[in-house]
Amino acid sequence: MSELHVLPIESLGHNFIEGPYIPEGRDEYYLRNEQSPLPADGYRGLRADEIETLVKNGNTADNWDNILVTDHFLPHQIKNSEFYGLVRIGRLDQVMLEYHDLTVPVGITNSLIISCDIGDDAAIHDVRYLAHYIIGENTILMNLDEMHTSNHAKFGNGIVKQGEDEEVRIWLELINEAGGREVMPFDGMIAADAYLWAKYPNDKKLKSRLGEITQRMFDSRRGFYGTIGKRCFIKNSRIIKDVKIGDCCYIKGANKLKNLTINSTEEEPSQIGEGVELVNGIIGPGCHIFYGCKAVRFVMGQNSNLKYGARLINSYLGDNSTVSCCEILNNLIFPAHEQHHNNSFLIAALVMGQSNIAACATIGSNHNSRAPDGEIHAGRGFWPGLCVSVKHNCRFASFTLLAKGDFPAEMDIRLPFSLVNNDVSKDQLQIMPAYWWNYNMYALARNTWKFNTRDKRIVKVQNIEFDSLAPDTAEELFEGMALLEEWTAKAYLRKQGESAENKSADELAKLGRELLNGPSNKVDDLEILGEGAEKSHRKTVILKAQQGYQAYRAMLHHYAVNNLINYMKANPEAKLASMSKALAGERCRRWINLGGQLVGDKDLEALKADIGSGKLDTWHAIHEAYDRLWEKYPLDKQRHAFATLLDLLEIKELTPERWLQSLDGAVEIQRFIAEETYQSRKKDFDSPFRQMCYESTAEMEAVLGTAEGVSFVKQIRKETEEFTELVENLKQRG
Repeated sequence: MSELHVLPIESLGHNFIEGPYIPEGRDEYYLRNEQSPLPADGYRGLRADEIETLVKNGNTADNWDNILVTDHFLPHQIKNSEFYGLVRIGRLDQVMLEYHDLTVPVGITNSLIISCDIGDDAAIHDVRYLAHYIIGENTILMNLDEMHTSNHAKFGNGIVKQGEDEEVRIWLELINEAGGREVMPFDGMIAADAYLWAKYPNDKKLKSRLGEITQRMFDSRRGFYGTIGKRCFIKNSRIIKDVKIGDCCYIKGANKLKNLTINSTEEEPSQIGEGVELVNGIIGPGCHIFYGCKAVRFVMGQNSNLKYGARLINSYLGDNSTVSCCEILNNLIFPAHEQHHNNSFLIAALVMGQSNIAACATIGSNHNSRAPDGEIHAGRGFWPGLCVSVKHNCRFASFTLLAKGDFPAEMDIRLPFSLVNNDVSKDQLQIMPAYWWNYNMYALARNTWKFNTRDKRIVKVQNIEFDSLAPDTAEELFEGMALLEEWTAKAYLRKQGESAENKSADELAKLGRELLNGPSNKVDDLEILGEGAEKSHRKTVILKAQQGYQAYRAMLHHYAVNNLINYMKANPEAKLASMSKALAGERCRRWINLGGQLVGDKDLEALKADIGSGKLDTWHAIHEAYDRLWEKYPLDKQRHAFATLLDLLEIKELTPERWLQSLDGAVEIQRFIAEETYQSRKKDFDSPFRQMCYESTAEMEAVLGTAEGVSFVKQIRKETEEFTELVENLKQRG
C-alpha cells in the first residue's frame, strides 16, 4: 500500500493535532501557546500596506490574516517566501547576524514556512520546508532542505504518545545484543540511571517503576512543536525532523537528524558537523559530533565527542568521552572513555570508565564467538592494546591492560592493575599483577590529574570518582592479595610434593602470606598458577607475584593514609583519638560503580528499595538521592580507609606509634611514586631507538624536551614536597 496521500491544499498548516486529541474547548494551537508565550506587547495582524509590500517582494500566504507580527516589523525584510497556517513573527530590526565570519541579514527569504513561531531578529534564508517549529531569538537557519515536527514527536525519549502502540517505543539494548537489559532513553539520563536500570533486570519491581517514571516524566499529549533555542546557527543541512535543539547550538552540513534532543547552552554549546546522521537519540550539552558519524538509538553524556566516521548504535556513551573512527554497538560506557583509532570494535560491553580502546581492537564481537548473547564487563581503567581480540563472556578487574594478541578463550581477570598477555610460544595466559604501579607509574599517577583536567562540564549531574585508588579498587586489591596468597601457597606445596586439598583456606592464606612477605628466593622459582582466569585447559601463569603482592600492600597503604590525612585536613581540630572514634566500623567490602559514582552495597540496596516502593518517584528525586550519597561519600571513603589500614596492619586499634609509622610509610610511598613517575618517563628519553632519530642530544631535547622538564613530573615532585610537609605538621598534632 502506498504511503503517498493526496490532500486538499487548504489543509497545509492546519489540523496539526487530529480531532480526538484536542481537549474540549481547545484548538490545535493550545500546546503551542503553552510552549511559546506571547511577547509582552502581544501580536497583531498585518496592515494593508504591509501586505502590499510583502506581495511586491514575491511573498504569498494561504491567508494573510494568519500572519501575526509585533510592532517592530519590517516587511521589506521578507522576500520570495510562502506562508501557510498560523505564523507568528517576532521583532524584525534592520540588523545583521554574524557567526564565524559569516554575516546574514535578519529576515526571511526564499523559504516555505508552515505554522511556526519565529523569535526576535531571526534570520531564515533558503529553507525549503520549515513546519511546526518554535524558533528562538537571534537564530540563523540557512540553506536547509526540510525541518519539521510531527504531532507525535518524542524528541528521542523512549515514551509513547496518545493513541500509539507499545511497539513504537524506542529502547536501548545495552550490554547484550540479544536484549534483556533494555532501557528507555530519556532527556537527562546519566550513566548511573542506565546502569541502575540495565544491571538489575531480575528486580521486576525496580524495572517496572523506572519504566513508569520515565513514561510519566514526559507529556504524552500530541501536538508539541519542535523548538530551536536562542542564538543557534543551522546551515547547509538536509533533513531535520522531530528534533529539539537547545540554545547556542551550531549545526552545519548534517545529512539527517531525526527524533533527537540536542542539549546545548551558552556555557556548554553543542555542535553537529558535516555528513552526520543521527536518529533516535539524546545528546548532552557540550557535545561535538563531526565528519560523517552515524548514531542510532543512543545517549551521549555531557562534554563528549563523536567524530571521523564513528558509529554509535544501541549504546550509552558517558560524559567526557571521545570516540572516533570505530564502531560501538550495544554498550553501556561510563565517563572518560577514549576510543579514537581506526578499525576498533566494542560490542556488547559494560565498560566502567577511564578506559582506552586501541586501534584494531575487537572487544566482544559475536564474530569471534559462537554465542550471540555474550557480554564483556570491564572495571575502571580498562585498556586493551593494539590489535587485541577478546571474545565474550569476559570480566576484567579495574585497570587491566591487555597486551597485543588474539585471546582465544573467555577470561575472568580478578587481579587489578595487571598486565595480561597471551604467550603463544608457551601456549599459556600470563598475568602480571600491579604492572601499572611497578612499571608505568607515570601513566597511573597522571590518570587522576588527566581525567579531572579534561572534565569541562559546567553543571556536573553525573558524580564521578576519578582517583584510581578508591574504595572499589581497594577492595579489588584485597581480593587480589588473597588470590595471590592462595595460589602461591598451592605452588609451594606442589613443588614440595604435597597436596593442597588437605589444607583449609585459612591455612593456605597464612602460608601464602609468609611466602610473599618473606625472602624472594622462596617464591622466585615457583610456578604460580592462576585458577579460573581462562576457560581453557592451558596454564595461567602469574608473573612476579611477590612484587605484585607487595605493590598491592603499598597501594592500599597509600590509599588508606591519604584519605585519613584528608579527614585531618577537613577537621583541623581532630586528633588520632577523635578520628579513630569518628571513623570506627566494619569495612564495607562491596562497592558499586554507579555510572562513575561509587556507592556501598547497602546504600545501593536502600536506593533500589526506595524506588521500588515509590518513595523516589521521579528521576529528579533519584538524582537528588545520588547527590545525597555523593555528599556523604568522602566520609564513607574515609571510614573505609580507616578500616583498610587496620586490616592491612592486622590490628584492632590504631595506636599513636602505629599511626606515626603509617605516616612515615606514606611519605616513603609518595617519594617512590614521584621517583617512579620520573623513571617511567625517563626510560622513553633514554631509549637508543628513540635517540637514533636525532644527531645529537641537543637536537632531541629541542624536539622533545627532557624527562626532568615534563610538566607532570614537576607537578608530582612538588606535590611530594607538600605532602611531606603536611605529614610533619600532622605528626605534631598527635
